[in-house]
Amino acid sequence: ETLLSLALTHTTIESFMEQLKFLSCCLSRSMSNMSEEPINKDDASGIPLPMNNLVTPLLTDLYQLTMAYGYWKNGKHNDQAVFELFFRKNPFKGSFTIFCGIDQVIPFVHHFKFTESDISYLKSTPGLQHCEEEFFTYLSNLDCSEVQLQALDQGCIAFPRVPLIVVSGPLVVCQLLETTLLNLVNFPSLLATNAARMVVAARGQHSTIKIHNRVPACVEFGLRRAQGPDGGFSASKYCLVGGF
Repeated sequence: ETLLSLALTHTTIESFMEQLKFLSCCLSRSMSNMSEEPINKDDASGIPLPMNNLVTPLLTDLYQLTMAYGYWKNGKHNDQAVFELFFRKNPFKGSFTIFCGIDQVIPFVHHFKFTESDISYLKSTPGLQHCEEEFFTYLSNLDCSEVQLQALDQGCIAFPRVPLIVVSGPLVVCQLLETTLLNLVNFPSLLATNAARMVVAARGQHSTIKIHNRVPACVEFGLRRAQGPDGGFSASKYCLVGGF
């Protein structure tokens, strides 16, 4: 849970179908990028591309794009903004959290760019069809060259209400990063924290416990219980099927 956590409610069949179409097309668009625009190569900076083909600017909520349009329409898109990503309480009623996910945040931010196929899809989205052509031209030229990140080190101990990541830069692009950064940080941090708690439980706080003269080891075996190979997309898709 973070201050930036968001929830959507759908009150009509039309909005239900629009959001379902948005999620489905984001998934198909991300998969098509595998053949259209290879994302398994590093660029001259040496910063690798995101390891998951789903991590693109379309890995977001539709309303983030409608907010971006509102900022652009009112001339606020280049206003300087600062966002802080933090959580309110430790998971599992614990006393600490292990911060993770920055290893995927940096590649995503560095390579943030809408492709031509992304823009074509967005133009066809009912929620954005009223937008001027100039707005889509603006999106096509958008990148994170003016964005700055400050973050804790990967794997360090974090505590409630202490910023994990501080994002500063133009308002629109910072807004468009919000959902994706939450997605890339929340679940990895939850998993790392849970793993650390299991290790402490197995070995003791000072790692001095031995069973049959051996230090207990924890082994990961969770693939079969994971939320599908694509996590967030699977959760969103099947919540819609269930009536959300």
